[in-house]
Amino acid sequence: MNKIILQSEDTNMTAVETKKVQTGNYQTFIHEGGDNSSETIIFLHGSGPGVSAKSNWQHILPHFNEKFHVVALDIFGFGNTDHPETYPKNGVEWMNERIKQVLTLMDNLGVEKAHLVGNSLGGVIALHLLMYAPDRFDKVVLMGAGGGLTEPTPELAKLANFHKDPDPVAFKNLLSWFLFDKSILEDELENIVAERLELFLKPKVRRSYEENFSKSHLSDMLIPPSALKQMDHSVLLIHGHGDRFVPLQSSLYVMDYLPNAQLHVFKRCGHWAQVEQKERFIKLTSDFFNGDL
Repeated sequence: MNKIILQSEDTNMTAVETKKVQTGNYQTFIHEGGDNSSETIIFLHGSGPGVSAKSNWQHILPHFNEKFHVVALDIFGFGNTDHPETYPKNGVEWMNERIKQVLTLMDNLGVEKAHLVGNSLGGVIALHLLMYAPDRFDKVVLMGAGGGLTEPTPELAKLANFHKDPDPVAFKNLLSWFLFDKSILEDELENIVAERLELFLKPKVRRSYEENFSKSHLSDMLIPPSALKQMDHSVLLIHGHGDRFVPLQSSLYVMDYLPNAQLHVFKRCGHWAQVEQKERFIKLTSDFFNGDL
């Protein structure tokens, strides 16, 4: 077990433990903070080369772990979670493994019920968790979630094929497309590219990425309207108006069927609302979980 420091501009430095937890026949790498007797929020990151819980949530967790028990995991197939020796055969099997991963992690951490925050792929996993084990979850935030996406955008296609030629210049371009205004991260982009590319180029990480994206289809992740209609959880949808990886139409599709949902759309925002609209994202999600929204 280690301690890392997650720096937030608006809070004091907050220590968050990093450790591995047994989940079935492999170990899941997590960031955990707050009092484990408090309500739990599980943060699920998106996909993309070199993605991890740290890269998605390092500036967000410190805003929640004083009041909540927070857990951010490296999803099966990504980051520092153990990578499979035998890979799932298709997107359905990948999704089922990720559902089992989250539920087993909750069991081993002693978490009976949790809130969810899911970004992109993490949002799709969150919706599948609501289908599979609805009683284990309470409030849900979906940010740029892909549950209603049927056709890949050109940007998403580039992301899915990045493993074929992981060039640093192409990677910088790819990450800049996540933002509506790349000047927001201009000074940091080189470091983000270097850190994520280093992780992605680890042989097991790159192989998992290739296996995942070459054998998965968007139809594997589409949530049926009949399932959405049965989800009576309180759901907050957040979407960037300029999102080119998961267009706004995906959240509009989900919104049409969820019985207890609200949608907030940010102008001048791409796929990373937690970066480009960080303060508004934190306030919205905080108010939502605190019952003020």
